[in-house]
Amino acid sequence: MVNKPPLQPFFAGRGGAIESTMARALMFQGTGSDVGKTVLVAGFCRLAANRGLKVRPFKPQNMSNNAAVAEDGGEIGRAQWLQALACRTPASIHMNPVLLKPQSETGSQVVVQGEVRGQARGRDYQALKPKLMAAVTDSFARVSTEADLVLVEGAGSPAEINLRAGDIANMGFATSAGVPVVLVGDIDRGGVIASIVGTHTILPERDRAMIAGYLINKFRGDVSLFDEGISAIESFTGWPCFGVVPWLKSAARLPAEDSVALERLARGKPGALKVAVPVLSRIANFDDFDPLEAEPDVELVFVRPGEPLPNDAGLVVLPGSKSTISDLADLRHQGWDRDLVAHHRRGGRIIGICGGYQMLGRKVSDPLALEGGGTEAEGLGLLDIETEMAPEKTVRNIEARSAEHGVPLSGYEIHLGLSHGPDCARPMTMLDGRPDGAMSPDGQVAGTYLHGLFGSDAYRARLLASFGITGGELNYAADVDAALDEIAAELDRLVGFDWMLGLAGSTGR
Repeated sequence: MVNKPPLQPFFAGRGGAIESTMARALMFQGTGSDVGKTVLVAGFCRLAANRGLKVRPFKPQNMSNNAAVAEDGGEIGRAQWLQALACRTPASIHMNPVLLKPQSETGSQVVVQGEVRGQARGRDYQALKPKLMAAVTDSFARVSTEADLVLVEGAGSPAEINLRAGDIANMGFATSAGVPVVLVGDIDRGGVIASIVGTHTILPERDRAMIAGYLINKFRGDVSLFDEGISAIESFTGWPCFGVVPWLKSAARLPAEDSVALERLARGKPGALKVAVPVLSRIANFDDFDPLEAEPDVELVFVRPGEPLPNDAGLVVLPGSKSTISDLADLRHQGWDRDLVAHHRRGGRIIGICGGYQMLGRKVSDPLALEGGGTEAEGLGLLDIETEMAPEKTVRNIEARSAEHGVPLSGYEIHLGLSHGPDCARPMTMLDGRPDGAMSPDGQVAGTYLHGLFGSDAYRARLLASFGITGGELNYAADVDAALDEIAAELDRLVGFDWMLGLAGSTGR
Protein backbone atom coordinates (compact mmCIF):
# COMPACT_ATOMS: atom_id res chain seq x y z
CA MET A 1 0.00 0.00 0.00
CA VAL A 2 1.07 3.58 -0.60
CA ASN A 3 1.30 6.25 2.07
CA LYS A 4 -0.86 9.01 0.63
CA PRO A 5 0.99 12.13 1.81
CA PRO A 6 -1.68 14.80 2.08
CA LEU A 7 -4.98 13.97 3.72
CA GLN A 8 -7.75 14.03 1.17
CA PRO A 9 -10.32 16.79 1.65
CA PHE A 10 -13.06 14.20 1.98
CA PHE A 11 -13.07 10.50 2.71
CA ALA A 12 -15.77 8.59 0.92
CA GLY A 13 -16.20 4.93 1.72
CA ARG A 14 -14.39 2.41 -0.43
CA GLY A 15 -16.67 1.38 -3.26
CA GLY A 16 -19.52 3.71 -2.41
CA ALA A 17 -22.35 3.44 0.09
CA ILE A 18 -24.12 0.17 0.77
CA GLU A 19 -27.65 0.05 2.00
CA SER A 20 -27.91 -1.53 5.43
CA THR A 21 -29.92 -4.61 6.21
CA MET A 22 -31.98 -4.99 9.37
CA ALA A 23 -29.14 -6.32 11.55
CA ARG A 24 -29.50 -5.53 15.23
CA ALA A 25 -26.81 -3.38 16.86
CA LEU A 26 -25.85 -2.32 20.37
CA MET A 27 -23.06 0.03 21.39
CA PHE A 28 -20.90 -0.10 24.52
CA GLN A 29 -19.49 3.24 25.66
CA GLY A 30 -17.43 3.88 28.78
CA THR A 31 -17.42 6.51 31.47
CA GLY A 32 -13.71 6.79 30.65
CA SER A 33 -10.85 5.07 28.88
CA ASP A 34 -9.79 1.56 29.91
CA VAL A 35 -13.04 0.63 31.69
CA GLY A 36 -12.98 -2.81 30.03
CA LYS A 37 -15.15 -2.22 26.95
CA THR A 38 -12.91 -4.27 24.66
CA VAL A 39 -13.03 -7.40 26.82
CA LEU A 40 -16.79 -7.06 27.38
CA VAL A 41 -17.47 -6.73 23.65
CA ALA A 42 -15.18 -9.69 22.93
CA GLY A 43 -16.93 -11.76 25.60
CA PHE A 44 -20.41 -10.89 24.38
CA CYS A 45 -19.29 -11.57 20.78
CA ARG A 46 -18.20 -15.07 21.76
CA LEU A 47 -21.40 -15.57 23.77
CA ALA A 48 -23.51 -14.59 20.75
CA ALA A 49 -21.45 -16.82 18.46
CA ASN A 50 -21.92 -19.72 20.87
CA ARG A 51 -25.66 -19.08 20.64
CA GLY A 52 -25.47 -19.56 16.87
CA LEU A 53 -25.75 -15.89 15.86
CA LYS A 54 -23.74 -14.25 13.12
CA VAL A 55 -22.19 -11.51 15.25
CA ARG A 56 -19.66 -8.89 14.19
CA PRO A 57 -17.63 -6.28 16.11
CA PHE A 58 -17.36 -2.65 15.09
CA LYS A 59 -15.38 0.30 16.42
CA PRO A 60 -15.74 3.54 14.46
CA GLN A 61 -12.48 5.04 15.68
CA ASN A 62 -9.58 3.50 17.57
CA MET A 63 -6.34 5.06 18.78
CA SER A 64 -3.61 2.48 19.23
CA ASN A 65 -0.18 1.46 18.00
CA ASN A 66 -1.20 -2.16 18.52
CA ALA A 67 -2.41 -2.90 15.00
CA ALA A 68 -3.35 -6.07 13.15
CA VAL A 69 -3.61 -6.94 9.47
CA ALA A 70 -7.18 -7.71 8.40
CA GLU A 71 -7.90 -10.64 6.11
CA ASP A 72 -9.10 -8.27 3.37
CA GLY A 73 -5.88 -6.25 3.60
CA GLY A 74 -5.04 -3.16 5.61
CA GLU A 75 -4.63 -2.21 9.24
CA ILE A 76 -7.15 -2.30 12.06
CA GLY A 77 -6.84 -2.08 15.82
CA ARG A 78 -5.62 -5.26 17.48
CA ALA A 79 -8.69 -5.15 19.72
CA GLN A 80 -11.05 -5.55 16.75
CA TRP A 81 -8.91 -8.42 15.46
CA LEU A 82 -9.43 -10.12 18.84
CA GLN A 83 -13.17 -9.40 18.76
CA ALA A 84 -13.40 -10.92 15.27
CA LEU A 85 -11.65 -13.98 16.66
CA ALA A 86 -14.29 -14.09 19.37
CA CYS A 87 -16.96 -14.03 16.64
CA ARG A 88 -15.14 -16.87 14.83
CA THR A 89 -14.99 -14.76 11.69
CA PRO A 90 -12.11 -13.27 9.67
CA ALA A 91 -11.13 -9.73 10.66
CA SER A 92 -12.09 -7.00 8.17
CA ILE A 93 -10.90 -3.43 7.68
CA HIS A 94 -14.55 -2.39 8.00
CA MET A 95 -14.65 -3.50 11.65
CA ASN A 96 -12.44 -0.49 12.51
CA PRO A 97 -12.66 2.07 9.69
CA VAL A 98 -10.62 4.79 11.41
CA LEU A 99 -7.37 3.92 13.21
CA LEU A 100 -5.13 6.60 14.70
CA LYS A 101 -1.52 5.57 15.35
CA PRO A 102 0.25 8.12 17.59
CA GLN A 103 3.65 9.26 16.27
CA SER A 104 4.29 12.16 18.65
CA GLU A 105 2.73 13.89 21.63
CA THR A 106 0.47 15.91 19.32
CA GLY A 107 0.15 13.99 16.04
CA SER A 108 -0.95 10.63 14.67
CA GLN A 109 -0.89 8.66 11.46
CA VAL A 110 -4.45 8.37 10.12
CA VAL A 111 -5.53 5.00 8.71
CA VAL A 112 -8.92 4.96 6.95
CA GLN A 113 -10.51 1.65 5.91
CA GLY A 114 -7.16 -0.05 6.23
CA GLU A 115 -5.04 2.44 4.27
CA VAL A 116 -2.70 5.16 5.49
CA ARG A 117 -4.10 8.55 4.41
CA GLY A 118 -1.49 10.81 6.00
CA GLN A 119 -0.76 12.44 9.34
CA ALA A 120 -2.72 14.91 11.41
CA ARG A 121 -2.08 16.91 14.55
CA GLY A 122 -4.71 16.82 17.28
CA ARG A 123 -6.37 20.13 16.40
CA ASP A 124 -6.29 19.34 12.69
CA TYR A 125 -7.88 15.97 13.33
CA GLN A 126 -10.77 17.58 15.20
CA ALA A 127 -11.55 19.52 12.03
CA LEU A 128 -11.13 16.37 9.93
CA LYS A 129 -13.47 14.10 11.91
CA PRO A 130 -16.76 15.11 10.30
CA LYS A 131 -15.28 14.26 6.88
CA LEU A 132 -14.52 10.73 8.09
CA MET A 133 -18.14 9.95 8.94
CA ALA A 134 -18.84 8.80 5.36
CA ALA A 135 -16.21 6.07 5.67
CA VAL A 136 -17.52 5.09 9.11
CA THR A 137 -21.14 4.74 7.99
CA ASP A 138 -20.08 2.92 4.83
CA SER A 139 -18.06 0.39 6.84
CA PHE A 140 -20.84 -0.03 9.40
CA ALA A 141 -23.31 -0.78 6.63
CA ARG A 142 -20.94 -3.36 5.16
CA VAL A 143 -20.45 -5.07 8.49
CA SER A 144 -24.20 -5.04 9.11
CA THR A 145 -25.05 -6.75 5.81
CA GLU A 146 -23.44 -10.02 6.96
CA ALA A 147 -24.58 -10.02 10.60
CA ASP A 148 -27.53 -10.85 12.81
CA LEU A 149 -26.01 -8.68 15.53
CA VAL A 150 -23.33 -5.97 15.54
CA LEU A 151 -21.67 -5.07 18.85
CA VAL A 152 -20.11 -1.62 18.69
CA GLU A 153 -17.35 -0.33 20.94
CA GLY A 154 -16.94 3.36 21.68
CA ALA A 155 -13.66 5.15 22.42
CA GLY A 156 -12.80 7.19 25.47
CA SER A 157 -15.95 8.68 26.97
CA PRO A 158 -19.11 10.38 25.64
CA ALA A 159 -18.75 12.85 28.51
CA GLU A 160 -15.82 14.51 26.72
CA ILE A 161 -18.23 17.15 25.46
CA ASN A 162 -15.35 19.34 24.30
CA LEU A 163 -14.87 16.74 21.54
CA ARG A 164 -18.56 16.28 20.73
CA ALA A 165 -18.65 18.46 17.61
CA GLY A 166 -18.11 16.18 14.62
CA ASP A 167 -17.73 13.14 16.86
CA ILE A 168 -17.52 9.76 15.11
CA ALA A 169 -16.37 7.60 18.04
CA ASN A 170 -19.23 7.77 20.54
CA MET A 171 -22.52 9.67 20.53
CA GLY A 172 -21.91 11.19 17.12
CA PHE A 173 -21.98 7.69 15.67
CA ALA A 174 -24.76 6.38 17.96
CA THR A 175 -27.16 9.22 17.14
CA SER A 176 -26.36 9.11 13.44
CA ALA A 177 -26.80 5.33 13.15
CA GLY A 178 -29.63 5.07 15.68
CA VAL A 179 -27.78 2.52 17.80
CA PRO A 180 -28.76 2.28 21.49
CA VAL A 181 -25.97 2.54 24.06
CA VAL A 182 -25.00 0.66 27.21
CA LEU A 183 -22.73 2.73 29.45
CA VAL A 184 -19.88 0.85 31.18
CA GLY A 185 -18.44 2.02 34.49
CA ASP A 186 -15.26 0.68 36.10
CA ILE A 187 -15.77 0.21 39.83
CA ASP A 188 -12.20 -0.97 40.41
CA ARG A 189 -10.78 2.52 39.85
CA GLY A 190 -13.25 4.10 42.29
CA GLY A 191 -15.85 6.82 41.84
CA VAL A 192 -18.12 4.73 39.63
CA ILE A 193 -21.34 6.29 40.97
CA ALA A 194 -20.06 9.81 40.31
CA SER A 195 -18.79 8.85 36.85
CA ILE A 196 -22.13 7.42 35.74
CA VAL A 197 -24.25 10.16 37.32
CA GLY A 198 -21.81 12.79 36.01
CA THR A 199 -22.11 11.39 32.50
CA HIS A 200 -25.91 11.62 32.74
CA THR A 201 -25.69 15.19 33.99
CA ILE A 202 -23.26 16.48 31.40
CA LEU A 203 -24.70 14.89 28.26
CA PRO A 204 -27.10 16.90 26.12
CA GLU A 205 -30.63 15.52 26.06
CA ARG A 206 -30.37 13.90 22.62
CA ASP A 207 -27.26 11.98 23.61
CA ARG A 208 -28.63 11.06 27.03
CA ALA A 209 -31.70 9.55 25.37
CA MET A 210 -29.51 7.06 23.49
CA ILE A 211 -28.37 5.38 26.73
CA ALA A 212 -30.59 2.44 27.62
CA GLY A 213 -28.82 1.60 30.88
CA TYR A 214 -25.45 0.67 32.30
CA LEU A 215 -23.12 -2.12 33.38
CA ILE A 216 -20.79 -2.07 36.36
CA ASN A 217 -17.48 -3.69 35.43
CA LYS A 218 -14.48 -5.17 37.33
CA PHE A 219 -16.27 -5.74 40.63
CA ARG A 220 -14.42 -7.62 43.39
CA GLY A 221 -16.16 -9.21 46.35
CA ASP A 222 -19.81 -9.49 47.41
CA VAL A 223 -22.00 -7.96 44.69
CA SER A 224 -24.85 -7.36 47.16
CA LEU A 225 -22.72 -4.69 48.82
CA PHE A 226 -23.36 -2.51 45.79
CA ASP A 227 -27.17 -2.74 45.95
CA GLU A 228 -27.42 0.72 47.49
CA GLY A 229 -25.10 2.08 44.82
CA ILE A 230 -27.40 0.78 42.11
CA SER A 231 -30.40 2.37 43.82
CA ALA A 232 -28.56 5.69 44.06
CA ILE A 233 -27.60 5.69 40.38
CA GLU A 234 -31.17 4.90 39.36
CA SER A 235 -32.56 7.68 41.51
CA PHE A 236 -30.22 10.21 39.90
CA THR A 237 -30.44 9.00 36.31
CA GLY A 238 -33.46 6.74 35.87
CA TRP A 239 -31.19 4.28 34.05
CA PRO A 240 -31.52 0.58 34.85
CA CYS A 241 -28.50 -1.53 35.76
CA PHE A 242 -28.09 -4.48 33.38
CA GLY A 243 -25.67 -6.27 35.65
CA VAL A 244 -22.52 -6.22 37.73
CA VAL A 245 -19.58 -7.91 36.01
CA PRO A 246 -16.89 -9.35 38.27
CA TRP A 247 -13.16 -9.12 37.70
CA LEU A 248 -12.70 -11.52 34.79
CA LYS A 249 -9.47 -13.38 35.55
CA SER A 250 -9.40 -15.05 32.13
CA ALA A 251 -9.00 -11.61 30.51
CA ALA A 252 -5.34 -11.67 31.55
CA ARG A 253 -4.79 -14.40 28.95
CA LEU A 254 -6.05 -12.25 26.07
CA PRO A 255 -3.71 -10.17 23.88
CA ALA A 256 -2.89 -6.75 25.28
CA GLU A 257 -5.04 -4.01 23.76
CA ASP A 258 -3.12 -0.74 23.77
CA SER A 259 -0.57 1.37 25.60
CA VAL A 260 -2.92 2.07 28.53
CA ALA A 261 -2.48 -1.58 29.52
CA LEU A 262 1.31 -1.14 29.64
CA GLU A 263 0.99 1.20 32.59
CA ARG A 264 -0.48 -1.61 34.70
CA LEU A 265 1.65 -4.54 33.57
CA ALA A 266 3.23 -6.05 36.64
CA ARG A 267 6.69 -7.56 36.76
CA GLY A 268 6.45 -11.14 35.55
CA LYS A 269 6.59 -14.06 37.95
CA PRO A 270 10.04 -15.51 38.66
CA GLY A 271 11.16 -17.95 35.97
CA ALA A 272 14.12 -19.82 34.61
CA LEU A 273 14.58 -17.24 31.83
CA LYS A 274 14.25 -13.49 32.33
CA VAL A 275 13.21 -11.62 29.18
CA ALA A 276 13.51 -7.83 29.30
CA VAL A 277 11.56 -5.47 27.01
CA PRO A 278 12.32 -1.74 27.19
CA VAL A 279 9.14 0.33 27.04
CA LEU A 280 9.83 2.87 24.31
CA SER A 281 7.80 6.07 23.97
CA ARG A 282 6.16 4.91 20.72
CA ILE A 283 6.17 1.18 21.40
CA ALA A 284 4.00 -0.71 18.91
CA ASN A 285 2.46 -4.17 18.84
CA PHE A 286 3.70 -5.10 22.29
CA ASP A 287 1.18 -7.94 22.32
CA ASP A 288 4.00 -9.75 20.48
CA PHE A 289 5.21 -10.67 23.96
CA ASP A 290 2.01 -12.18 25.36
CA PRO A 291 2.98 -15.75 24.37
CA LEU A 292 6.26 -15.41 26.26
CA GLU A 293 4.46 -14.07 29.31
CA ALA A 294 2.16 -17.12 29.22
CA GLU A 295 5.13 -19.52 29.46
CA PRO A 296 5.54 -20.85 33.03
CA ASP A 297 9.35 -20.75 32.92
CA VAL A 298 9.64 -17.21 31.55
CA GLU A 299 9.81 -14.02 33.62
CA LEU A 300 8.81 -11.17 31.29
CA VAL A 301 9.92 -7.74 32.50
CA PHE A 302 8.70 -4.54 30.84
CA VAL A 303 11.42 -2.03 31.73
CA ARG A 304 10.01 1.43 32.37
CA PRO A 305 11.78 4.73 31.68
CA GLY A 306 14.20 5.49 34.49
CA GLU A 307 14.96 1.83 35.13
CA PRO A 308 18.07 0.01 33.85
CA LEU A 309 17.82 -3.14 31.78
CA PRO A 310 18.23 -5.99 34.31
CA ASN A 311 21.74 -7.42 34.21
CA ASP A 312 20.43 -10.92 34.93
CA ALA A 313 18.24 -11.03 31.79
CA GLY A 314 19.08 -13.84 29.40
CA LEU A 315 17.24 -12.21 26.49
CA VAL A 316 16.47 -8.58 25.66
CA VAL A 317 13.85 -7.93 22.97
CA LEU A 318 13.57 -4.53 21.30
CA PRO A 319 9.91 -4.08 20.37
CA GLY A 320 8.26 -2.48 17.38
CA SER A 321 8.04 1.30 17.22
CA LYS A 322 5.78 3.80 15.47
CA SER A 323 8.67 6.26 15.23
CA THR A 324 12.01 4.47 15.06
CA ILE A 325 14.31 7.51 15.06
CA SER A 326 12.45 9.17 17.95
CA ASP A 327 12.56 5.96 19.97
CA LEU A 328 16.27 5.53 19.25
CA ALA A 329 16.84 8.91 20.85
CA ASP A 330 14.61 7.90 23.77
CA LEU A 331 16.51 4.62 24.17
CA ARG A 332 19.81 6.49 24.39
CA HIS A 333 18.34 9.06 26.79
CA GLN A 334 17.43 6.20 29.15
CA GLY A 335 20.94 4.74 28.92
CA TRP A 336 19.58 1.51 27.50
CA ASP A 337 22.11 1.61 24.65
CA ARG A 338 24.91 1.16 27.18
CA ASP A 339 22.92 -1.55 28.97
CA LEU A 340 22.51 -3.43 25.67
CA VAL A 341 26.24 -3.30 24.93
CA ALA A 342 26.99 -4.62 28.42
CA HIS A 343 24.36 -7.33 28.02
CA HIS A 344 25.95 -8.41 24.72
CA ARG A 345 29.43 -8.49 26.27
CA ARG A 346 28.13 -10.78 29.01
CA GLY A 347 26.99 -13.21 26.33
CA GLY A 348 23.32 -12.18 26.46
CA ARG A 349 21.00 -12.57 23.48
CA ILE A 350 19.17 -9.70 21.75
CA ILE A 351 16.23 -9.89 19.31
CA GLY A 352 14.73 -6.90 17.51
CA ILE A 353 11.26 -6.93 16.00
CA CYS A 354 10.36 -4.50 13.21
CA GLY A 355 11.39 -1.04 14.50
CA GLY A 356 13.53 -2.74 17.13
CA TYR A 357 15.30 -4.62 14.34
CA GLN A 358 15.97 -1.34 12.53
CA MET A 359 17.47 0.20 15.69
CA LEU A 360 20.00 -2.63 16.00
CA GLY A 361 21.69 -1.59 12.73
CA ARG A 362 24.34 1.03 11.99
CA LYS A 363 22.02 3.71 10.61
CA VAL A 364 18.36 4.58 10.15
CA SER A 365 17.41 7.12 7.47
CA ASP A 366 14.01 8.75 6.97
CA PRO A 367 14.69 11.36 4.26
CA LEU A 368 11.00 12.24 3.82
CA ALA A 369 10.37 12.38 7.61
CA LEU A 370 7.56 9.85 7.17
CA GLU A 371 7.59 8.93 10.85
CA GLY A 372 7.96 12.51 12.06
CA GLY A 373 11.05 11.95 14.20
CA GLY A 374 13.99 13.36 12.23
CA THR A 375 15.65 12.31 9.00
CA GLU A 376 18.68 10.29 10.13
CA ALA A 377 20.09 8.64 13.22
CA GLU A 378 23.02 6.46 14.14
CA GLY A 379 21.83 3.00 15.13
CA LEU A 380 23.06 0.80 17.94
CA GLY A 381 25.59 -0.91 15.69
CA LEU A 382 24.88 -4.42 16.97
CA LEU A 383 23.92 -5.58 13.46
CA ASP A 384 25.80 -4.65 10.30
CA ILE A 385 22.79 -3.31 8.41
CA GLU A 386 21.28 0.03 7.40
CA THR A 387 17.61 0.98 7.01
CA GLU A 388 15.96 3.63 4.85
CA MET A 389 12.29 4.54 5.20
CA ALA A 390 10.26 4.80 2.00
CA PRO A 391 6.65 5.87 1.28
CA GLU A 392 5.46 2.37 0.41
CA LYS A 393 4.22 0.60 3.52
CA THR A 394 4.25 -3.18 3.82
CA VAL A 395 1.02 -4.49 5.37
CA ARG A 396 0.26 -8.20 5.06
CA ASN A 397 -0.38 -11.45 6.88
CA ILE A 398 2.27 -13.99 6.08
CA GLU A 399 3.40 -17.57 6.53
CA ALA A 400 7.08 -17.81 7.34
CA ARG A 401 9.83 -20.08 8.57
CA SER A 402 12.61 -19.71 11.10
CA ALA A 403 15.94 -19.80 9.24
CA GLU A 404 17.70 -20.60 12.51
CA HIS A 405 15.48 -23.43 13.77
CA GLY A 406 13.73 -24.59 10.59
CA VAL A 407 10.22 -24.45 12.11
CA PRO A 408 7.09 -22.78 10.65
CA LEU A 409 6.07 -19.29 11.72
CA SER A 410 2.86 -17.35 11.21
CA GLY A 411 2.50 -13.61 11.65
CA TYR A 412 2.24 -10.29 9.87
CA GLU A 413 4.24 -7.33 8.60
CA ILE A 414 3.39 -3.68 9.24
CA HIS A 415 6.37 -1.46 8.50
CA LEU A 416 7.99 1.26 6.49
CA GLY A 417 11.55 0.86 5.29
CA LEU A 418 13.97 -1.65 3.81
CA SER A 419 17.07 -2.97 5.55
CA HIS A 420 20.23 -4.21 3.88
CA GLY A 421 23.80 -5.03 4.81
CA PRO A 422 26.28 -7.87 5.33
CA ASP A 423 24.41 -9.42 8.28
CA CYS A 424 21.34 -9.88 6.06
CA ALA A 425 23.29 -12.76 4.50
CA ARG A 426 22.34 -14.60 7.71
CA PRO A 427 18.52 -14.09 7.72
CA MET A 428 16.54 -14.72 10.88
CA THR A 429 13.36 -15.70 9.03
CA MET A 430 12.13 -16.67 5.58
CA LEU A 431 8.97 -14.81 4.58
CA ASP A 432 7.17 -16.49 1.68
CA GLY A 433 10.49 -18.07 0.73
CA ARG A 434 12.50 -14.83 0.71
CA PRO A 435 15.14 -14.01 3.35
CA ASP A 436 14.15 -11.52 6.04
CA GLY A 437 16.05 -10.01 8.90
CA ALA A 438 19.63 -10.52 9.96
CA MET A 439 21.87 -12.24 12.50
CA SER A 440 25.26 -11.21 13.86
CA PRO A 441 28.28 -13.47 13.22
CA ASP A 442 28.31 -14.57 16.88
CA GLY A 443 24.60 -15.47 16.76
CA GLN A 444 23.80 -13.35 19.81
CA VAL A 445 21.93 -10.57 17.98
CA ALA A 446 19.10 -11.07 15.50
CA GLY A 447 16.22 -9.11 14.03
CA THR A 448 13.18 -9.57 11.82
CA TYR A 449 10.23 -7.63 10.40
CA LEU A 450 7.86 -10.46 11.41
CA HIS A 451 5.33 -9.60 14.12
CA GLY A 452 3.83 -12.61 15.92
CA LEU A 453 7.19 -14.39 16.05
CA PHE A 454 6.70 -15.70 19.59
CA GLY A 455 3.15 -16.86 18.85
CA SER A 456 4.55 -19.89 17.02
CA ASP A 457 4.53 -22.70 19.56
CA ALA A 458 7.29 -24.62 17.76
CA TYR A 459 9.58 -21.59 17.49
CA ARG A 460 8.97 -20.57 21.09
CA ALA A 461 9.83 -24.10 22.25
CA ARG A 462 13.09 -24.06 20.24
CA LEU A 463 13.98 -20.61 21.57
CA LEU A 464 13.43 -21.71 25.17
CA ALA A 465 15.38 -24.92 24.54
CA SER A 466 18.35 -22.81 23.40
CA PHE A 467 18.36 -21.38 26.94
CA GLY A 468 18.20 -24.87 28.43
CA ILE A 469 14.46 -24.77 29.17
CA THR A 470 12.49 -27.89 28.31
CA GLY A 471 8.73 -28.09 27.99
CA GLY A 472 7.19 -25.69 25.51
CA GLU A 473 3.83 -27.45 25.83
CA LEU A 474 1.71 -24.31 25.69
CA ASN A 475 -0.65 -24.00 22.71
CA TYR A 476 -1.01 -20.23 22.82
CA ALA A 477 -3.77 -19.83 20.22
CA ALA A 478 -5.87 -22.54 21.87
CA ASP A 479 -5.36 -20.89 25.26
CA VAL A 480 -6.65 -17.53 23.95
CA ASP A 481 -9.67 -19.26 22.42
CA ALA A 482 -10.37 -21.06 25.70
CA ALA A 483 -10.12 -17.77 27.60
CA LEU A 484 -12.77 -16.24 25.32
CA ASP A 485 -15.09 -19.17 26.00
CA GLU A 486 -14.52 -18.82 29.76
CA ILE A 487 -15.31 -15.10 29.67
CA ALA A 488 -18.45 -15.75 27.60
CA ALA A 489 -19.63 -18.41 30.05
CA GLU A 490 -19.01 -16.08 33.01
CA LEU A 491 -20.94 -13.25 31.37
CA ASP A 492 -23.79 -15.61 30.51
CA ARG A 493 -23.97 -16.87 34.08
CA LEU A 494 -23.82 -13.52 35.87
CA VAL A 495 -25.23 -10.98 33.39
CA GLY A 496 -27.11 -12.97 30.78
CA PHE A 497 -27.62 -12.26 27.11
CA ASP A 498 -31.31 -12.03 26.21
CA TRP A 499 -31.57 -8.48 27.54
CA MET A 500 -29.02 -7.43 24.92
CA LEU A 501 -31.12 -8.76 22.08
CA GLY A 502 -34.09 -6.94 23.50
CA LEU A 503 -32.18 -3.65 23.56
CA ALA A 504 -30.39 -3.97 20.24
CA GLY A 505 -31.87 -1.73 17.62
CA SER A 506 -32.16 -2.33 13.89
CA THR A 507 -29.55 -0.69 11.67
CA GLY A 508 -32.05 -0.30 8.84
CA ARG A 509 -33.02 3.23 7.88
